Amino acid sequence: MKLISIYLPEAYLKALDRLVELKLYPNRAEAIRFAIRDLILKELPFEHRFDEDVYTGIYDQTL
Repeated sequence: MKLISIYLPEAYLKALDRLVELKLYPNRAEAIRFAIRDLILKELPFEHRFDEDVYTGIYDQTL
């Protein structure tokens, strides 16, 4: 995995913390990873056919 830094509105952080508090995710980072994975699968549903190396990891995470 690679580390990235982003700026988020305070409301997003509060919502992320609430998801963790409800034990839906173990931490903020995991919630963000799942959100990004879901976005990629939604927006690029057939792209995995063209770049198996990139998308294999994404699909493995859904199991």
